[in-house]
Order: sequence, then C-alpha cells, then structure tokens
Amino acid sequence: MKSEKVTEAGKDTEKRWYDDACGTALGMELVGERWSLLVVRELMFGPRRFGEIKANLPGISANVLTQRLDGLAVSGIAVRRRLPSPANVQVYDLTDWGREAETAIRALGRWAARSPRHDPMLFMSPASAMVSLRTLIDPVKARTLSATVAFRLPTDGFVAMLADGELAIGRGVDRPVDVIFTGDTMALRRSLYGKEGFDREGLLAVEGDGAVAQRFADLFALPAKLAA
Repeated sequence: MKSEKVTEAGKDTEKRWYDDACGTALGMELVGERWSLLVVRELMFGPRRFGEIKANLPGISANVLTQRLDGLAVSGIAVRRRLPSPANVQVYDLTDWGREAETAIRALGRWAARSPRHDPMLFMSPASAMVSLRTLIDPVKARTLSATVAFRLPTDGFVAMLADGELAIGRGVDRPVDVIFTGDTMALRRSLYGKEGFDREGLLAVEGDGAVAQRFADLFALPAKLAA
C-alpha cells in the first residue's frame, strides 16, 4: 500500500485511514487496498519474480502491482532481494511477520466461501490452490492419514506433507512422495472438491499409491453455502 506522508510537529508520520485503535482497522490499512492481500497470498510459498506474481493475478496492471509491492515493503510485510547465482534475479518475498498473514487469509477465505456468490470455478492460481487445501482440509479426518503428496501443475510444483493432522506445503517436487498429482488447478478442484475422481480428461492424473490418493482427496470439501 502506498503510504501518504504528512508533517506533524516536525515529524513525518503515516496518514491513517481510520482513527481506530482496533487491530482490524490497522490490518485494513496494511493490506486493505485492492490486490494487496492477493499479492501476499502469491508470496506465501516462497519468493516470486515480478512477472510470476503478475501472471497469477489476472487484471492487475504492472503499475498497480509495483505500488502494492512497494507498500507491502514499506509496511514490513514483504522484502525485495536478489537470488544468488546462477539465478541472479530480483524476487519478492514475505517477511516472517508477513507470512503470519496466512492465518487471516485462510479464515477470510473459509468465511467468504459460504456466500452464494462464491464461484469455485473461476481462475485460481497455483498458490491460491495450495492455500485452499490448507484452508479446507477436515482437521478430524486429517488425523487418520500420514502421507506426502506432490502436485505437478503447469507452471509450478508443490509437496504437501500431512502428519498429525497438519498439512504443510512447500514449493518443489524433489523429494520422495507417496502420490504425484498432475494437472491444472481446475483439475485439482474437480478431483478434490468436486469428487469427480482421477485419471480422466479434465481431472488430476495420479502416479503412485491410488488408495492414498483417494484417502487424501476425501479430506477436502467446500463449506456449505448460506441459504440464498
């Protein structure tokens, strides 16, 4: 968020949106501008280049994305750095404090998904799909399964490790896994949330333990919609 500066008693201070001591009000000042929270979501699983962030936020302009990244950096939520050789590219990443926003993102997503206006078939980025898994897993059922699964998506890859009811997800697919799911985020939604199965056109392809794949899929469900 691009902060406005005003001079007060000889000091530069950030202009506040709200004269309100509530932490929620300050949270809105930090990430309440359009796109800001979605930029945080895209950085949730590690550093991303500017073009990668933009490609996964359809509709955002380069100018607005630059403003939002600058604002998040000023607020201490994100940082800009350069990866070492041989990559040697500039990336954006979350600070440890910025990464803690995932709790709020998941709670907001779970709450909003109950609205009749929620359309689960719209565009979904790979990072958004992974956040949805951490948001919509059944915590009771999750305690009945320990497994490591990989997601090979067209533009990204992740490994999800389920143990003791907790689902940890990281970027990369370079470790031993029980199951590999291959497909795009629409296939993921149809297979895991829509319960349409696997290994058919438009659905996730499964490599590995088919029983584990099915048990993993059974852990996820969209929340019931509110009555219209």
